[in-house]
Amino acid sequence: MPDLSHLWQRFVLALTLIFGLALGVGATVFAYSNTTQVSLGWSIFHVSSVPLWTVALVPIALILTVGTLFHWFNSLHHFTEHMRHRRRVHDLEVELATVRKHLDATLQMPGQSAASAPEAEPEPEPEPEPEPVPAPAAEATEPASSNGEARPEIVAAAETETAVPSES
Repeated sequence: MPDLSHLWQRFVLALTLIFGLALGVGATVFAYSNTTQVSLGWSIFHVSSVPLWTVALVPIALILTVGTLFHWFNSLHHFTEHMRHRRRVHDLEVELATVRKHLDATLQMPGQSAASAPEAEPEPEPEPEPEPVPAPAAEATEPASSNGEARPEIVAAAETETAVPSES
C-alpha cells in the first residue's frame, strides 16, 4: 500500500486555508452588516462609540492569535526535542563505530576498521590433538542430574554403595 501521509497533510492544509478564507469572508460580511455604534463599560473602563462588529470580532481575533502562538511554542518544543534526539542518535552512532573499531583491533578480527588499520598477519592456530575416548563405565557412582533434578534410581544406588554400616 502506498504511503499517503504527505497527501493527507496537504489535504488538511488545504482545508485549513479554505476554513480561514471562509472565516475571513464571514467576518467581513458581519462587520459591514453591523456598523451601529455602541458603548462598552466594564468596571472603571468605559469606551463609547465602538462599532458593534468590534465587540464580536476582536475577542475572536484575540483567541485565534493566542491559540496560534500557543501552537507555535508547542511545535517549537517538539522541534527542539526532535533535534536533540537526532543529535543524540548521531553521537551514539559515532560511539558505536569507535567501539566496534576498538573491539576489532583488540580481537584482531577484520571488520569495518580493516580499511583504516593495516592488517596484521594472523598466526596459524595449531591443530588440537585428538582426545582419547574413555571406556564406557558400567554404572555411574555419582548421581546424574536431568534438568537440575537427580534421577531417583541413580540416587538410591549411589546411597547404598556409599552407606557406611554402623557398629552396634
